[in-house]
Amino acid sequence: MKRFAIIVAGGKGNRMKSEIPKQFIEIGGKPILMHAIEQFYKADSNIEIILVLPKEQIQYWQELQTKHGFEVPVLVSEGGTSRFYSVKNGLEKVTSTGVVAIHDGVRPFVATSTIMKGFEVAEKEKTAIPTVNLVDSIRRVDEKVNRALNRADYRLVQTPQVFDIALLKTAYQQSFSDTFTDDASVIEAMGHSVTLFEGNSENFKITTPFDLKVAEMMVGGY
Repeated sequence: MKRFAIIVAGGKGNRMKSEIPKQFIEIGGKPILMHAIEQFYKADSNIEIILVLPKEQIQYWQELQTKHGFEVPVLVSEGGTSRFYSVKNGLEKVTSTGVVAIHDGVRPFVATSTIMKGFEVAEKEKTAIPTVNLVDSIRRVDEKVNRALNRADYRLVQTPQVFDIALLKTAYQQSFSDTFTDDASVIEAMGHSVTLFEGNSENFKITTPFDLKVAEMMVGGY
């Protein structure tokens, strides 16, 4: 079955307090985004990778490819006004049947085993969503009261989220809704359930200066 990966990288670096979009900040001598792309290539060099970037960042990406001698084959697609429309644009580049993984470009530590497991589950179940257990206690808070919740009833959701291509394309024909927080929620909005599988705890999303420090420690071997 044909396998694709759409890597979405539309960050601007606001929470990172950086003039450079966060996906282009270097860790271990190369941009975060390159680390993420390489994990898919390491998992299976036959995966067709589609990178979705804001139009104004495409030339900068090309310059970075030359600077770092980055030769992983990637097809670039222009992003949209939000993540929803960026994924939709990326899907237009997927021209065959099979399965497609949607991944955040600022999750550079996704394990190759997580990538492969996602594809394997989606090929059987049509959907595959990586999650990890919560380790902290959690509480629900409203205007007047707060109460403890059972953390065993909840999971932290990661990417890559993997889907049957025809199913995901149908889901993305829906009109945009503020309830679409990820691709799984788009699928669920048309009444289709999703299948969860165990992700890897290192696969966190780099969004803050603290996250960046942790990432630098990880690539440096602590």
